[in-house]
Amino acid sequence: MEIPSAAFAQDPLPTRPLGTTGMAITAVGLGAWAIGGTEWGAHDDEVSVRVIRRALERGVNWIDTAPIYGLGHSEVLVRRALQEMPASERPYVFTKCGLVWDESRREAPPRRVGSADSLRRELDDSLRRLGVERIDLYQMHWPADDVPLEEYWHTLLEFKRAGKVHAVGLSNHSIEQLERAEHLGHVESLQPPFSAIRRHSAAEIAWCHAHQAGVIVYSPMQAGLLTGTFTAERARSLPKDDWRTRNAQFTGDALTRNLQLAEAFKPVAARHGTTVAAVAVAWVLAWPGMTGAIVGAHKPAQVDDWIGAAALHLTEADLREIAAAIERTGAGSGPALPPHESGGAAR
Repeated sequence: MEIPSAAFAQDPLPTRPLGTTGMAITAVGLGAWAIGGTEWGAHDDEVSVRVIRRALERGVNWIDTAPIYGLGHSEVLVRRALQEMPASERPYVFTKCGLVWDESRREAPPRRVGSADSLRRELDDSLRRLGVERIDLYQMHWPADDVPLEEYWHTLLEFKRAGKVHAVGLSNHSIEQLERAEHLGHVESLQPPFSAIRRHSAAEIAWCHAHQAGVIVYSPMQAGLLTGTFTAERARSLPKDDWRTRNAQFTGDALTRNLQLAEAFKPVAARHGTTVAAVAVAWVLAWPGMTGAIVGAHKPAQVDDWIGAAALHLTEADLREIAAAIERTGAGSGPALPPHESGGAAR
């Protein structure tokens, strides 16, 4: 049975079933890392709340967050943005577990923890910060370092049986790990990184497609590189507390190749009367088995740059043109062309 969700716009966005969860989610969802975390430089909470509300106004019906984003602050901002909405009109809220920080050393790297006691504390903390009685999708953020996968996946399945979460999934897990989890209980969704630059999760996406697991990917615009507005000068001017200053894709030859690829998206965008950002997200959504793309924004206006991806259908010719540009520029790694289904490029 499909679980109803509210329509947040006069012209609702297309939806897709999230695996076997009963949730139908819009093809694009709002990612709350950039607006709630500290890894992207300074941010304004009022602006962050407006970003969330703008996404809902434009028809987005799900938000993806995590405790580690801002060390709890992202979840608090999501609650703040939604608290005045009737429960029947709120979007689905997805969050995660398994990354634990030290309150006495908040600047220290988080630990990957999967013990049952730790996950129970995390779940209770997320429920409190989000101001909800049940989380729509609860995901293990990364494989744990302290316990085997079977132990933490069993705990998440228990949370579902207890009614504290509606569905459970994994993030940043390999096919071998997906297989091990599936043996214990159905993996209802996977959240891997995926973009026209970072394409190595194609195999995991295909596994999910074959096993009726939903797929919601993060960084479809590769943290801004595929927006069509990012430049080498912008990369050089990023604040020191922005994580991208320490990422290889934002420096040297890799940056040059990535920006060349973004430039090659412009003719495709022009033909469709849309933005490069929308094309970059639509390319991700063209892969068979894809349920939705998690897209971030620092300002409300940035939502408008990519929202059109939800209804944008790239033709086979578009996809082949982009694949040729990937090969020509040498940007990223992984398969450059979505596999076909029923003789055509799949949506």
